Amino acid sequence: MNRNFGNARLVLPGEQQPVEGSLLVEGDRISTINTGADDRSDGAIDCQGRLLAPGIVDLGVFAIDKPAFRFGGITRAALMPDQAPILDLPAMIKHNAVDGKPDLWSHPIAAATKGLEGQQLAEIGLMQRSGAKAVATGRQWIADSGIMLRLLQYCKSLDLPLIVHSEDAGLTGDAVATNGETATRLGLASATAAAESLSIARDIALVRETGAHVHFRQVTTTDGLELIRAAKSENLPVSCGITPAHLLLSDIAISDFRTFARLSPPLRNEANRLACIEAVRDGTIDVISSGHDPRGPEDKRLPFAEAAPGMAGAETLLALSLTLVRDGIIPIGRLFELLSTNPAKILGVEAGSLTPGCEADFILIDEDAPWRVDARKMAAAAGNTPFDGLPVQGRVTAIYKGGRAY
Repeated sequence: MNRNFGNARLVLPGEQQPVEGSLLVEGDRISTINTGADDRSDGAIDCQGRLLAPGIVDLGVFAIDKPAFRFGGITRAALMPDQAPILDLPAMIKHNAVDGKPDLWSHPIAAATKGLEGQQLAEIGLMQRSGAKAVATGRQWIADSGIMLRLLQYCKSLDLPLIVHSEDAGLTGDAVATNGETATRLGLASATAAAESLSIARDIALVRETGAHVHFRQVTTTDGLELIRAAKSENLPVSCGITPAHLLLSDIAISDFRTFARLSPPLRNEANRLACIEAVRDGTIDVISSGHDPRGPEDKRLPFAEAAPGMAGAETLLALSLTLVRDGIIPIGRLFELLSTNPAKILGVEAGSLTPGCEADFILIDEDAPWRVDARKMAAAAGNTPFDGLPVQGRVTAIYKGGRAY
């Protein structure tokens, strides 16, 4: 069945601003893009002049949360291996790959080591055959450089990207905040931000040795970003991401012991936050993802040091990211490279772009629609957002998977 979407402002690859036109779907793939044509013929779906953008590909969620993903315009989600049980067996990859279908593509990421303990490599090849598109160290850092080297050699031979958590555990220990005035004032156990850059430096050295693709899931410090820039200048196969929380919040947000602002990695100071904004502007950062990790009161209504890190980010991902466009930091085309195109490329899936031949996964957006983040009313499994009460703009008005609304 063919479907025509007309009267749209298309977010197209290579275009920094929306282009008026229409889009034709044949089967479940994009067939044709017509620019400059205002197609309101009989049978055409009228997009009412709204943004028609590729569905968001959320790289590195910790739960499949269909209501939250639908609200946020997420059509594909790469599920981190930190599950119960951990995704370190082919059967677990197969099971989680069907979670959410047909409305949502779930891409379970294979655990790098058995039990994510950093001691013994998991059966990565078998998990790849079961559908894994990437490998990840989970919330943990692999301290043993010999194991990390073998892991990268294995990933290179299988042509699989490795997604890493970048915090040297020998430096972070039991810390729950970043060294600085805020942590000192609150009396919280803290660690140097250098834990991130030391971890990244080690892994880049091993990338240089092996040629494997490493995606640093969250880079949040000035020094860490400088290392990524230098690696890219060598044409090393590295990429990096960030969440809106580390772009929009500094460690001041943990004042009053706000556990919803306890994240991993922890929030940084204002200088590091501004460095992250600049890294989005200059292209150092490749991906913006939600880090969606819904946590209920049993995990968050605790003393700050005992609360679990993580935030429910799927519903706010688009609206918060649109502030980068409104503030003139990046154009809308660049935003959807970060949200959709680049994550899809890392996973090796034919999605994330309004391009003929790609999966017809796209969203309609009213970028000016105002709403207020309300933790009590979120569609997510839990409402642990540090942005509770924040007025935002930008809502998904329709979401299409394979060209069909759901």
